[in-house]
Amino acid sequence: MSDVLASADCLFTAEEVDAAVDIMASEITAEMADEMPLVLCTMIGGIIATGKLLERLSFPLTIDYIHASRYRGAMVGAELYWIARPTESLKDRVVLIVDDIFDEGLTLEALIKDCMAAGAKKVYSAILVEKDCQKESTLKVNFKGLVVPNRYVFGCGMDYKGYLRNVMGIYAIPETE
Repeated sequence: MSDVLASADCLFTAEEVDAAVDIMASEITAEMADEMPLVLCTMIGGIIATGKLLERLSFPLTIDYIHASRYRGAMVGAELYWIARPTESLKDRVVLIVDDIFDEGLTLEALIKDCMAAGAKKVYSAILVEKDCQKESTLKVNFKGLVVPNRYVFGCGMDYKGYLRNVMGIYAIPETE
């Protein structure tokens, strides 16, 4: 795996990621500080983005997680597979779903629908990275960090074949891979 990192293109340094998270946290605070939201970490990829955001949000909130995947260790998405739904009640709650990456929006859209079906009053979404895809999604993300080219990216929670989520920075594998 170290050879993948060595040959990858660094799209954003750890410092650039942190600066983007600072901006996201300010926007989230302006919108949600009085809502006492339930923050849902989207596992597994959203764990680093959620952790970075939580340390910057200084208003009352509760935390839980949601876990569904279209990738399950693969490099291409497939059918949505549910692993865990939140244990906290979503009834009449304002919810903030935090995820690592938004490309087609299929997973996030399913998570939002599931939260609304569970009784959430309103659901916001925050993503660390938006992929600059050719496909237009009807889903609009509320809070975005960075935009990356339409390449396979990893780091800051996003994986390469299950590894390298812990790399602090955002990298793209070589386009020939």
